[in-house]
Amino acid sequence: MIKFLHLLAILGLLGSAGYAYSIKYEATYYAEQVAKVRNQIKRERDAIAVLRAEWQLLNRPDRLQEAAERHLDLQQLSPNQLARFSDLPARAPKTDEIGRKLEALGLLEPTATPSDKRVGDARTPSTRTPSR
Repeated sequence: MIKFLHLLAILGLLGSAGYAYSIKYEATYYAEQVAKVRNQIKRERDAIAVLRAEWQLLNRPDRLQEAAERHLDLQQLSPNQLARFSDLPARAPKTDEIGRKLEALGLLEPTATPSDKRVGDARTPSTRTPSR
């Protein structure tokens, strides 16, 4: 009997050691995955920084002015092209488009509420059986 208990204890010890090692290797694997993701994030941030620098280089005012002169064929602004505030049309009044559509359909009129609460009314569901 004692030998059997010793054998069970040894098997339990071996099983728990195997489980501990599997947990350790799994934790190591996940730590490596986290390190890989962090490196990938760093590379992506560096790429974003490079793209932002390139964008700033492409948006220099002198470069844009040269490209506009070369490709857009813009004319000088003359004073008659400017508008005064008084030249603008008056703002349209706020309207309720949905309300106007409902009114056109005749859906804004008050509706009658059913007042008859009889058991046999088809519109009112009931669990009672109608009396005969």
